[in-house]
Amino acid sequence: MTQSAIKPHSIWNIPNILTMIRIAVIPLMVYLLLNGEREPSFWAAALFSAASFTDWLDGFVARKMGIVTVFGKFLDPIADKLIVMTALIMIIPLDRVPAWMVLVILGREIIITGLRGIASSEGIVIEASELGKFKTIFQIVAIIALLLHYDYHWFFSSEQPLLIANMHNVGMFYLWIAFVITIWSGVDYLARFIKIITRA
Repeated sequence: MTQSAIKPHSIWNIPNILTMIRIAVIPLMVYLLLNGEREPSFWAAALFSAASFTDWLDGFVARKMGIVTVFGKFLDPIADKLIVMTALIMIIPLDRVPAWMVLVILGREIIITGLRGIASSEGIVIEASELGKFKTIFQIVAIIALLLHYDYHWFFSSEQPLLIANMHNVGMFYLWIAFVITIWSGVDYLARFIKIITRA
């Protein structure tokens, strides 16, 4: 199908296809994380990284081509949440992340999604804050590192590694930052929601 044949209102456009691909890779990522071994974990991290890149790419293409559909606006945030929460839930039994932390992050996403649905049904638009963007960035970095998990050596000579990084520790460092921003942004969104509805 050529670009000229794609109608703006059709679900079969490049941004939506990228979003659907992001959802389609979730089962493969689940399979790769079943045993937690080093090589499958590496490929799960690579898959998650590629999927995260498509999240930026589909938004870029949609803006560049002027393609905005109701289907895309509905599916894109769902795809983002599905792949993030799948990755976090799958590494709980691998002891790579505390279950309570995942529960709080998941609870926040459910609450904010519910509030957005209520606001939308009332014709209320609450703009996304910069906090949400920072939350997403730190979550992605943290999850990639937690998926890698193991020690990785960077060699600048044939004898000794110059740098040894424990990716689990790197991931937890960034996850704690993401966790704080997650709570902060959730409270901020809730406060703005209450402020708007009490004025209505």
